Amino acid sequence: MSVFTNQSVTAQTATSSADVILHAFDWPYQKVASEAERIAQLGYDSVLVSPAMTSPNHSEWWNRYQPQDYRVIDNPLGNTHDFIAMQRALSEHGISLYVDVVFNHMANESQVRSDLTYPNPQTMADYQANAEHFESLKLFGDLSQPLFTDEDFEPAFPITNWLDANDVQKGRLSGSDTDPGLPTLAPTENVVTNQQAYLQALKNLGVAGFRIDAAKHLSPEHIALVWTEEVCQGVKIFGEIITDGGEGKAEYEVFLKPFIESTTFDAYDFPLFHRLLNVFKHDHNMTLLLDLYQQGQCLDDKRAITFAVTHDIPNNDVFRNQMLSPQQEQLVYCYLLGCSDGAPLIYTDLNTSNDLDALGYPRWEQSWHDTSLIKMIQFHKQVHSSPVQVLESTNDVLVILRGTEEKPVGIVAINKGSEECHINLPTNQNQFNVWLGGDDLLRQTLTLPAQSGIMLLA
Repeated sequence: MSVFTNQSVTAQTATSSADVILHAFDWPYQKVASEAERIAQLGYDSVLVSPAMTSPNHSEWWNRYQPQDYRVIDNPLGNTHDFIAMQRALSEHGISLYVDVVFNHMANESQVRSDLTYPNPQTMADYQANAEHFESLKLFGDLSQPLFTDEDFEPAFPITNWLDANDVQKGRLSGSDTDPGLPTLAPTENVVTNQQAYLQALKNLGVAGFRIDAAKHLSPEHIALVWTEEVCQGVKIFGEIITDGGEGKAEYEVFLKPFIESTTFDAYDFPLFHRLLNVFKHDHNMTLLLDLYQQGQCLDDKRAITFAVTHDIPNNDVFRNQMLSPQQEQLVYCYLLGCSDGAPLIYTDLNTSNDLDALGYPRWEQSWHDTSLIKMIQFHKQVHSSPVQVLESTNDVLVILRGTEEKPVGIVAINKGSEECHINLPTNQNQFNVWLGGDDLLRQTLTLPAQSGIMLLA
């Protein structure tokens, strides 16, 4: 039975509790395991790791997104044994493990062979020569037989029209006119069976959620066949469908809207991200952040994966124009963790992009345990699911009350302008404590410095 429906419904895994996700992008499994206790102490609820399968043994991050075999975890981040140890370490500290899955294509190995048998003959020979070792790494299946053959792939043609669903879902991702590209899997019985077996094997190891990478490249039929009710039972599922905005934008209408309407899955909130990008990076009016859901410029909070940066933005030249400055990123997190009830995805890496912060350190390597960010996460958990009331909105300033005036929970005030401003508290200031920003002395009128955010807790 499929989880698909003709009606738009709420995600089956959604709850009223917060789910703060640490995206440990391209972290080795042993590092994730070693940080498990601190991840829990800082308030993260779950960790998303890069694809766990066999992929090329090269250091570049994008190689993790070129699958060679689902049945064995063996890549530069670790192997099946490392993966299991990581899951156990996270579980011991109450942290859920989410895994990034790549189901629309396989690795581009055209430089060494012309056939589409996966894994390739050399890997198959290694399996036989080191049978005991690879059997110990096996998640499922028969390693004496290939996972996929030529019959499991769509006919080869490059994607040329990025707004045509057939082109995007059947064509190949390629780097140039001479690049054969990534072979696109077809939803054959063999493909569906093996993809389901892979997901079930990871669930059996304790995996609690899956991120569907490049979900716009999977046809609705393919997703419906793989992600049955049984496969989806008990796990969080969210899709990455990159768009350039919300309602009215072609990418949203062609790809994200049908995904939301036909599945129960969560999704990256690209409509919200682009509205925040316009406000904080391109200096548009803060009033653009009002009534977003009614305007189709954000997803339902219960199904939204919110973010200030994804792994593609700093690491892929096509998206680097969407990168916020460190100060802008902090203000966006202040909004996401103070004003939004989506599931925030907090990005960190080991300096894959070579971007540095103001002090000359790798920008996202330490950011996940930044003191201000952690206080925002704690605030998010305190105010999550409480009512949202706009107290003030101008070109540069947004002030939000969480809760009601009778029963306030917290206040968020953001000033993206270049000059300080003053805001008036709606109720007795003695009801609040300064949680983030400002000073410890609360007055009826607060000074909000330029380019800053303040959080107050009742």
